[in-house]
Amino acid sequence: MVTFETVNELTLKVTSTGNDVIFAKAGAFIAGENSGAKNYRFEKVLLGPQQNVGQALLGSLVRRVTGENIPLMKVNLSGNSVTYYANASQHVIIYQLQQGETISVESENILAFTQDCDYNVRFVGVGVLSQKGLATTALTAKGKNAFVAVLSDGNPIVVSNVQSGNTISADPDAVICWVGHGHCDPSVTADVSWKTFIGQTSGESYQFEWHGGQGVTVMIQPSERSGLSLVD
Repeated sequence: MVTFETVNELTLKVTSTGNDVIFAKAGAFIAGENSGAKNYRFEKVLLGPQQNVGQALLGSLVRRVTGENIPLMKVNLSGNSVTYYANASQHVIIYQLQQGETISVESENILAFTQDCDYNVRFVGVGVLSQKGLATTALTAKGKNAFVAVLSDGNPIVVSNVQSGNTISADPDAVICWVGHGHCDPSVTADVSWKTFIGQTSGESYQFEWHGGQGVTVMIQPSERSGLSLVD
């Protein structure tokens, strides 16, 4: 069995008590400990974490076309061990998904996940609006040990309409991930007027929007992704 927890907000601690496998961002390992000879090893993931070769090939192609490509490594854990992972001093947030629950996350914000997560890339059709977003990486719990660790530039805020039924709006370039059951992908709202065409925009012309009936929890970081974007 494997468990995820955070250390000082900036590091992921993975505790293994048997023969386990996790997938992590390539190069994210920073330390490890176990009794006796080292009983964990790292393996480059060439195509993707899917066990089916056909699905892995298709997934690799989709990720490259949509920009959701992420360099992953497979960590084989054999016996009791503790390993640690981090990335550029970013904050680490952990989700333990319930059966059938899905987290949709930007590929660059993935730090690690367990093999009880079913991995795929799903189109949400908004790539022309933000730095990322034509497709999103979706991890769905297929077992009881579905942990996901995500990265944030600074301490994020978490907004949920599961209880309130409120409408949630967010800047696409600040959204890290959203969690829910069933179809909970956002719609895209555009605040476009004649000022847009003469360069007098607020810089917030487009937003992701989730309506009350979707029942979603959204994580938002206190910074926008850098780079050219049609949102700017």
